[in-house]
Amino acid sequence: VLKRALKKGGITGSDLARTINEHKQTISAILNRRRAINVKLSIKLGEVFSVEADYFMLLQASYDVQQQVAANYRRIPNLNHFRKALFWDTQLEQIDWDKNKRAVIQRVLERGNGKEIQELLAFYGRQTVKKIVQSIKKSYLPSFEENLKNYNLIE
Repeated sequence: VLKRALKKGGITGSDLARTINEHKQTISAILNRRRAINVKLSIKLGEVFSVEADYFMLLQASYDVQQQVAANYRRIPNLNHFRKALFWDTQLEQIDWDKNKRAVIQRVLERGNGKEIQELLAFYGRQTVKKIVQSIKKSYLPSFEENLKNYNLIE
């Protein structure tokens, strides 16, 4: 919403920062979803964009609720089908299976056993795995290519 308001008004993030006496890094972080809008900033933004003082705060609260709901319902595969050794460098419970899908698919196809590969295919779906595999330029493990052939993931 803030990006749209800036674009509509022909204002840059730096211009906005100067207008409301904030650091341009703060505005940039908000625009790039790395930082939330606080009460003080909501009031300043409300004045600049001629809306209620709590307008941006309410939008932020709504966004925060949506993010939490999404996090609560984040899909995860059956973790019992994966050996902890497969993901030796992280905890299985901490993996963001959507955000890291490319790395997960590559790891499982390089180092996974049949049960793990089957769970990978069941979770992401064969078409998704095939699509991701095409974006993986090079694997240094021969097992990756073997598994692509064995599980019909290349055409």
